[in-house]
Amino acid sequence: MLCVRAINTRMALSLCRRSLFLLGPRFLHGSARHPAPRVAVVLSGCGVYDGTEIHEASAILVHLSRNGADVQIYAPDIPQMHVIDHSKGQTAEAESRNVLVESARIARGKISDMAQLNPQNHDAIIFPGGFGAAKNLSTFAVDGETCKMNKEVERVLQDFHKAGKPIGLCCISPVLAAKVLPGIEVTVGHEEDKDGKWPYAGTAQAVKALGAKHCIKDVHDVHVDLNNRVVTTPAFMCETELHHIFDGIGIMVKRVLKLTGK
Repeated sequence: MLCVRAINTRMALSLCRRSLFLLGPRFLHGSARHPAPRVAVVLSGCGVYDGTEIHEASAILVHLSRNGADVQIYAPDIPQMHVIDHSKGQTAEAESRNVLVESARIARGKISDMAQLNPQNHDAIIFPGGFGAAKNLSTFAVDGETCKMNKEVERVLQDFHKAGKPIGLCCISPVLAAKVLPGIEVTVGHEEDKDGKWPYAGTAQAVKALGAKHCIKDVHDVHVDLNNRVVTTPAFMCETELHHIFDGIGIMVKRVLKLTGK
């Protein structure tokens, strides 16, 4: 009798294993693992006054990494508008630098020419700030609302928008989307500098002049334009502690990733 029971038990276990095998790993692990969202990050040089704001870029990359994104970094292969000596805050007249080469410092060498950026290969795109967005990716720093756009930046923003793929921007970079995508909603923070914390508050009026709607937000907030799938946060448009910048960017990144559906 015991022998028969042992045989029946072995048979039951064998049938159970076979059933689990046929059901596959989705049954065993609860659900299939979602593919990682593929995010393009566009840099504009290296250094707040003539390129990418490095802390913002780093915060974006940290939050993307923490949320499991697959990241590819890009920059246009063009000369910088000029070079700023960041120790003096003055133009280095005798120097010239390349945006792609300088951006590679932040990317640890893993970077591609923006001309190779194909929106079909990515689920979202994010632009950190820094004056490079207003000097190298556009001429906003010189020309304001009559600025011209780098052709690759314009192409990429239009293509992601047409494809309904989310676009994240922080600090001064929302002006890029405001120029290319009229009628969108963005934030660059506050519209008045009442307490000295918002030295670039005048940018909000330029955003409006470009045809965009400006939404007042604090540094730890974001604005999500659901219709256009554009997410923005003020970042260093506000003079505040670094951890506030980091936290606001973290919310932006999470909202962008949520819009990818992955």
